[in-house]
Amino acid sequence: MIVRAWRGYTLPTNASAYSNHFQRRVLPDLESIEGFLGVALLRRDEAERVEFLVLTRWASMDAIRAFAGDDVGKAVVEPAAVAALSDFDRTVRHYEVVQDILR
Repeated sequence: MIVRAWRGYTLPTNASAYSNHFQRRVLPDLESIEGFLGVALLRRDEAERVEFLVLTRWASMDAIRAFAGDDVGKAVVEPAAVAALSDFDRTVRHYEVVQDILR
């Protein structure tokens, strides 16, 4: 399993806009891709901004290519997400899962 990690940032007053976009648009798109295994949307409130960390789980790099295209290191950020964010990572990181324990 591979985890794809990406971060986006927004103003506190706009944080719900990104969460709503993620729920309505991003999640259904992800769920339609073969090899997509799951996602965690994490939020961290800071003094002047909100950070979102998106961790998607994939069966293979081929599954990631079905989502991201051939340049798997480039972030996929829809225009509606760009409108809700003040800044975001232009690239992503991929991690091979060595152990995954949930209780």
